Amino acid sequence: MVVLAASIISKSGKALISRQFVEMSRIRIEGYLAAFPKLVGTGKQHTYVETENVRYVYQPIESLYLLLVTNKQSNILEDLETVRLLSKLVPEYSFSLDEEGVCRTAFELIFAFDEVISLGHKENVTVAQVKQYCEMESHEEKLHKLVLQSKINETKDVMKRKASEIDKSKIERNRGEKGGFMSLQSMGSGRMDTGFGSDTNLSSLGGSGSGFGPSTDVDSFSTKSKGRPVASATGPPKGLGMQLGKTQRTNQFLQSLKAEGEVIVEDVRPSIGPSKPPAPPPTDPVTLTIEEKINVTLKRDGGISNFNVQGTLSLQILNQEDGLIQVQIETSGNPAIHFNTHPNINKELFSNENILGLKEPSRPFPANQSGDGVSLLRWRMQSADESILPLTINCWPSVSGNETYVNIEYETPAQTDLQNVVIFVPLPALRDAPRIQQIDGEWRYDSRNSVLEWSVVLIDNSNRSGSLEFVVPAADPDVFFPISARFTASRTFSDLKVANILPLKGGSPPKFSQRTLLASENYQVV
Repeated sequence: MVVLAASIISKSGKALISRQFVEMSRIRIEGYLAAFPKLVGTGKQHTYVETENVRYVYQPIESLYLLLVTNKQSNILEDLETVRLLSKLVPEYSFSLDEEGVCRTAFELIFAFDEVISLGHKENVTVAQVKQYCEMESHEEKLHKLVLQSKINETKDVMKRKASEIDKSKIERNRGEKGGFMSLQSMGSGRMDTGFGSDTNLSSLGGSGSGFGPSTDVDSFSTKSKGRPVASATGPPKGLGMQLGKTQRTNQFLQSLKAEGEVIVEDVRPSIGPSKPPAPPPTDPVTLTIEEKINVTLKRDGGISNFNVQGTLSLQILNQEDGLIQVQIETSGNPAIHFNTHPNINKELFSNENILGLKEPSRPFPANQSGDGVSLLRWRMQSADESILPLTINCWPSVSGNETYVNIEYETPAQTDLQNVVIFVPLPALRDAPRIQQIDGEWRYDSRNSVLEWSVVLIDNSNRSGSLEFVVPAADPDVFFPISARFTASRTFSDLKVANILPLKGGSPPKFSQRTLLASENYQVV
């Protein structure tokens, strides 16, 4: 097998990223990529196209194509396996499977492709190994940063000592100049407390012959004290000026190091925020979002304790002139689903014709709404039928001697494809990771929370069921519960779709797009 190039292109033929693995002219590679969209037909079941010189092996990823250009002598089975491995890597690095997401993570994807394909030949690696290789750290780099940081810390200590010596010399010099007035100077002002809640000016005391010395000396001291801040309850804390001076000198020193080309490693606090990046903003004039959240509690011995689905249909309009519309929808007609419209929606129109429109047709829908827009329709569904579950999980722990063998299996029904599936299995407190005997997918051990994370990027017709077997020290079977799961799907229970946009002011309807998502909110086996 010889892979000439790997690329991710849009369905319009635009190459987003491309990696060449053999010596070949750039014009020739660009010619191959430009010819691919013309060769792909619609409605075909196979995922490869052969020409006179090369073979195109591809896999659709939403609105994109993952494409391999190979020679015709390569093994088609190895080509398909390589495409499948690359398709698992793309969601790992790209936060969204569209042009923007791929372009923003282009370098990470190219590095991952290099770990899978070397000089045109596939490497025997897994997704976890590729991620590990791409995240490997350099010992020399760590050592260089430690040495540089130690130099900076040492320089800071020297600066503190110098600043302390300078402050001490200033104090000694002031003592020599002030003479017997140091006790007054230590107050930080030309005033003293008389003990009656008010301050008495020293010059007035000296002028009255109270024994503090000649008035001229006191006036001289007051004159020298001008410009120094008066100490008060609302003033800055003692020593703040010295700290600000040190900070300013430290910043100047660090700036000089940066000017000389040194890399300054600063202490940065990690910001607390959402780990998941926000969805890309809508680009079409009208965007409709169909989202369902599923909450399920399953019994470990079989049966459903709770099954609840809540869905929303949201409308987002970019320009106010496109707000005079109505939305025609299609549903599966499931009697178990109960729909509720927004109070401003014409309920009779929705009940008779499945059209969502305002009670006052002359009023437009609001535009530039934050988030997913304004909610037009809500629905809920409850059931006790196990056959409609999108994911079934069975756990079988068994103790044998001083070890516990745990077998877990998942199963999904036909026509239900799940993405980004992660199953969280609680474990007893362990010093080391559990010993994995067999797994369909990838795994990760969270030692802080003592949880085993079993992840499967995509569950489709090729892997409707899968299993995991691991071994831990002897433990109570109840320790491994509750098991929770997280996943998404593009097919909802309501099977609601937007059929058409009906303009009320005449003319052609505005261009619209719809997003459909089913997400698990709380999916547990207890």
